[in-house]
Amino acid sequence: MSAPPTTGTPTITRVTGTLAEARPLRDAGLYDLVRVGERGLLGEIIRFKDDVATLQVYEDTTGLAVGAPVVATGAPLTVELGPGLLGAILDGVGRPLARLAAASGDFIAPGATAPTLDPARRWRFTATARPGTHLVAGDVLGTLEEQPGFVHRVLVPPGVAGALRTLADGAYAVADAIGHLGDGTPLHLAQRWPLRTPRPVAERLPADRPLVTGQRVFDLLFPLAEGGAVAVPGGFGTGKTVIEHGLARHAAADVVVFVGCGERGNEIAEVVQEFPRLVDPRTGRPVMERTVLVVNTSNMPVVAREASVYLGISIAEYYRDMGYRVAVMVDSLSRWAEALRDIAARLQEMPGEEGYPTHLASRLGQLYERAGRARACGTPDRTGAVSLVCAVSPPGGDFAEPVTQASLRVAGGLWALDPALARKRQFPAVDWATSYSLHVETTAAWFAAEAGVDWVALRARVLQLLQRDAELREIAGLLGHEALQDRDRAVIEIARLVHEHLLGQSAYDPIDAACPVAKTGRMAALVVAALDAAEAAIERGATIDDLDLAGLRRAYAGLRAAPMALLAERAAAVARVIASLGDARGAAAEVRA
Repeated sequence: MSAPPTTGTPTITRVTGTLAEARPLRDAGLYDLVRVGERGLLGEIIRFKDDVATLQVYEDTTGLAVGAPVVATGAPLTVELGPGLLGAILDGVGRPLARLAAASGDFIAPGATAPTLDPARRWRFTATARPGTHLVAGDVLGTLEEQPGFVHRVLVPPGVAGALRTLADGAYAVADAIGHLGDGTPLHLAQRWPLRTPRPVAERLPADRPLVTGQRVFDLLFPLAEGGAVAVPGGFGTGKTVIEHGLARHAAADVVVFVGCGERGNEIAEVVQEFPRLVDPRTGRPVMERTVLVVNTSNMPVVAREASVYLGISIAEYYRDMGYRVAVMVDSLSRWAEALRDIAARLQEMPGEEGYPTHLASRLGQLYERAGRARACGTPDRTGAVSLVCAVSPPGGDFAEPVTQASLRVAGGLWALDPALARKRQFPAVDWATSYSLHVETTAAWFAAEAGVDWVALRARVLQLLQRDAELREIAGLLGHEALQDRDRAVIEIARLVHEHLLGQSAYDPIDAACPVAKTGRMAALVVAALDAAEAAIERGATIDDLDLAGLRRAYAGLRAAPMALLAERAAAVARVIASLGDARGAAAEVRA
């Protein structure tokens, strides 16, 4: 027989780390928020059994005792979406760290609360919708300037519809009513949204255009479609964070959401200090003006890591609905999976591979599916995209571990980082033999139109050269470099140009940090032309010593460092050296004569 139901105020009956049990708790739903204890710690209901609720607490539970009161809020974990998000630094559950620090110091006090958006700040709103218009979810009510030059479109919240009765221009705080529908429903600059629920769209669109990253190895060999998702696994020191910083600065995205999930505090501190100093090369203004930072360091409660990723994607979907291209950087998804493992272990769920919950793959799939390019609900017509770049930190660099393998099943691409390349100081340290992209064919037409070359054929030739180089280096390792024929030695020498100058980039060089698509195409075409010219000369009788490969390296290095204004001039210099390679046989014959 089950115990008879109890009545009264819900109280804590058991505490295990960040997991607690409370009873009687019947008037609440799964994933509803609760306030726990006298300090009002933030928690979430994750399981029910009769009238006993299991809670995961997002804060340190030190000092929490049996008998402490529990208050149900009646709503799930939500985020406040509205003007003021850009430039903000939030913790894993959406609290602004700057205002928390001003209120309670550098360490977050248990139970501390602060609204995500500044309730005192007023925004100059310009209405575009007219009274009498029938509004539906997603319609644009008006605009305001959230950051210099950035237009924030105020939208009708999902689930709201009706005839517009009043709407007026003016200076409003986020909690002020800017207008009303005919039934009296107030309209505000901000809206709330549950983190775990994807925001609705009118239509999902095909991923037929790339998110241009400015990194030659990605744009040429492993492109990411706008609205696509890519996993970036790599061991310690392989440059995952540097890649994401570079993408945040140079990728063709209107808004960047960076989620620091469970990384070391000193790394996150570096991100917080570095981002405000980064300058957007397109506008000359700080990158932080179009960035939202969500940080949950390794010393913060582990369960808040799980919420931090959903918080970042919900913010990204909000700006997507305005018609913007949003890039979400998650560093790292392995820490998010570890949070799932910790929660599952405390719930005594059946463990899967390496202790991860058996539902890890499905949870990862649901997360990656929130990326995409879509037509937003409402009018006027708007198209936006959420592109997802997820760093993965496999223990010991083992890509066979569960998080990496589960990501490969659902992500549209893999940028695998190789520690051997990192030790050689080649960055990005991308292993071309392991990496792949499912977006090559769908983005090829865009790249071809932008660069004026057959992008797929060019990519195939470069990969073919790299493959041949790898095979020849294995042979040279066994037999010695001198055992190779001149044609094979030429392949190795020209492949060095690909490794060192085409695929390698310096994140600290103001010119080389980001490469336009036209320059990438020109550099790739010239290296293929050099290979063809060298092979043709050797076929006609020239030797490897007859080829001016040293001059080719110097000219090609100058092309890499060339700004776009000098690209044609430097490319012409490389072309002249390539032409001399083709004439090498004739020149050698004259010398011998």
